[in-house]
Amino acid sequence: MNYENIIRDIKNNIYSPVYFLSGDEPYFIDQIVSLLEDSVLDEELKGFNQTIVYGRDTTVKEVIDLSRRYPMMGNYQVVIVKEAQYLNKIEDFEAYITDPLDTTVLIIAYKHKKVDKRKSFFKKMNSSETTVVFNSDKLKDYAIPKWIEGEIKDRGFSISPVALMLMSDYLGNDLGKITNEIDKLVINLNANTTITENEIEENIGISKDYNLFELQNSLVLKDHLKAFRIIDYFESNPKDHPLQMISVMLHNYFIKVFLYHNIRNNNQNKIASELGIPPFFVKDYEKAARSFPPQKIKMIISDIRELDLKSKGVGSLNTTSYGELKELIFKMLN
Repeated sequence: MNYENIIRDIKNNIYSPVYFLSGDEPYFIDQIVSLLEDSVLDEELKGFNQTIVYGRDTTVKEVIDLSRRYPMMGNYQVVIVKEAQYLNKIEDFEAYITDPLDTTVLIIAYKHKKVDKRKSFFKKMNSSETTVVFNSDKLKDYAIPKWIEGEIKDRGFSISPVALMLMSDYLGNDLGKITNEIDKLVINLNANTTITENEIEENIGISKDYNLFELQNSLVLKDHLKAFRIIDYFESNPKDHPLQMISVMLHNYFIKVFLYHNIRNNNQNKIASELGIPPFFVKDYEKAARSFPPQKIKMIISDIRELDLKSKGVGSLNTTSYGELKELIFKMLN
């Protein structure tokens, strides 16, 4: 089942005897576990019928024994196995999964790992009508802006394209961190507000004038003064603008500009889809492609990769100096 369907069923009080939640993205697993923890049992019954164990401290047999018990003074008992990736012989759950107790909701949170789909255990789970199997994949970088936009919309707000890109660029792909920042952002805003870069700066601390988005624009416009002002700002705030993050973001940006040169399509939505950007920004990449021909971009990408290695200590003794970045920016602008 996909995430949305699982959440919908839980909210409609439709529960399965077993939930096996695994994968690289812990956020979705945590959300499902938390919702089940809050939904299945009333608060007064949790003391009798809810058990939480951890994979490091228990065994599969002990979890199965817990799951075979009957609830006290209620319709369900809930057994939650957190950090189940540390359990030995996870495949031993097969015996229980083939014949689960319908008064137990067993939740197995197997985070940061995937189960071998070739194993009989997984195949039995996947074909079982009483087991919900959910694989929590990391969102691709290009999908983060759309996800942020959806989260903000769910809270009753909208967000401008520039503010959206600022958030996605600076908060990365840690969905838990992004959610916390969104919650902090909207708590001080009136309902139905459109979030702009002003609100982002005031509430999250991302400068609307000195950021990677503005740096990219200054490079395209060959605005030397603005570009170096932004780099100086980054250098004065290294904690918020580490060299490694800057090099990765610039690399991703110029890869997309290079891809734009090779797209044989005039449809804005299709171009946006191929580049993994909101359609609003297609014109910006068109301008960038005019400023940077393919051969120039190849040289820039090579220089960025070298900068990234130096920021990690390869071929450089000073991994915190922004001098190499300034030299790179100078070469880009000339």
